[in-house]
Amino acid sequence: MTNRVSYAPQDLQKMCKQAERDQESKKLAVLMERVRQQIAERDHPGEKHARQDAGRKVRLPSRSVPFER
Repeated sequence: MTNRVSYAPQDLQKMCKQAERDQESKKLAVLMERVRQQIAERDHPGEKHARQDAGRKVRLPSRSVPFER
């Protein structure tokens, strides 16, 4: 038999809400990057713009640690 960590219902609800906020933060970061790219293309048409962070992904610090294990 394996030992499982059981969280209190309110703790689980808090973790779920935090995970939703983390997901929304990631979506916002991606959206902001797209807007920056579109502005750069609009300001300098015809030029190819290499993504500044093409080699690295934007990683936000996660506050929902139990979900990353």
